[in-house]
Amino acid sequence: MIKIAVLGYGTVGSGVVEVLEKNREIIAKRAGEEIQVKYVLDRKDFSGTPIENIIVNDFEQIVQDEEIKIVVEVLGGVEPAYIFVKRSLEAGKSVVTSNKELVAQCGSELLEIAMNNGVNFLFEASVGGGIPIIRSLHQALTGDEIEEITGILNGTTNYMMTKMFNEGAEYDEVLKEAQDKGYAERNPEADVEGHDACRKIAILSSVISGKCVDYKEIYTEGIAEITATDMKYAKKLGRTIKLLASAKRDGDKISAMVCPCLLNDSHPLYHVDGVFNAVFVRGNMLGDAMFYGSGAGKLPTASAVVGDVVDAAKNMGRTVMPVWTNEKISLTDKADTEKKFFVRIKGTPEEYAEKIEGVFGKTETIVLENVEGEFGFMTEKIKESVYEEKASQFSNILHMMRVEE
Repeated sequence: MIKIAVLGYGTVGSGVVEVLEKNREIIAKRAGEEIQVKYVLDRKDFSGTPIENIIVNDFEQIVQDEEIKIVVEVLGGVEPAYIFVKRSLEAGKSVVTSNKELVAQCGSELLEIAMNNGVNFLFEASVGGGIPIIRSLHQALTGDEIEEITGILNGTTNYMMTKMFNEGAEYDEVLKEAQDKGYAERNPEADVEGHDACRKIAILSSVISGKCVDYKEIYTEGIAEITATDMKYAKKLGRTIKLLASAKRDGDKISAMVCPCLLNDSHPLYHVDGVFNAVFVRGNMLGDAMFYGSGAGKLPTASAVVGDVVDAAKNMGRTVMPVWTNEKISLTDKADTEKKFFVRIKGTPEEYAEKIEGVFGKTETIVLENVEGEFGFMTEKIKESVYEEKASQFSNILHMMRVEE
């Protein structure tokens, strides 16, 4: 029997205990022996519940117990999770986590500690919830050089954008609805400003490059400026708007960005709606592949955590986790990336068509019925720096969005 400890009994932690109990027999077959939760670390009172006899309040009881072979960290945040995870690894215990903040900020250090102590630090659930993307990149696609990963990695913002597109609703309205349904936090900044997706694409970029990608260096733009009018333009163009997190190889660098993008209906991520997540992967041998599923939620995330627990149980004394070094990989300067740009501008085409053509060259003009005093145009593919220089010649630009082909 393999005994484990779960740090945190919130949404994911309780889900982990539930999955381990409900699927006990099949998990035991897959792991090679039974897995038992010996401790759950939480400060709340769980008297009268099924777990009251295994609740502990002191981490020392866990880290000093030699029977504990695997620690599941689902506390969230960097502190005290970092200290608990580091000490567990140093004590010769494998660690499984769903904590994207911890992995994005401290992943390379914790991976090195795990290797030095002959244990594993596994984090499938930190990206994409129940979607097995990290395991696929690390195990199934090891024969490929991954050239691109582009994903819808945040279910909250995808739910909001889907509602705005389908119903013509405004941002504030769908945010309130997302909060009322429990999809968005009372403070939704991490989701709507793109920080959550940024950390996740940093983790994926580190996995495919084998080097550390600093999430703080990734250009990140959220969805707070997207309006119902933007969605009307998207429909007129036969496109939709999604918050994309992307990482593409650029020679010996990685080009990474998080921002809302216009997608046409042939794009593999066009039809990913609601709270679902999806990851598009392009390998130099595989070609194109898609991973799709529940990107969040109690049981999908817990299922991914338990999958890592089984991996850790099957590989006691053998390191099988994805690894990247402390060496930072250089990111392509945003100014040097190329895209098409869709621009909303105050005025009429008759007033500004000549100037736009003189500055941007060939463009496609879009006019909406029932929207007066503005129009839109789409540029050819140009560098970000070129767009910014040209856009600076106009004082009446209302909004800009990038176009993903």
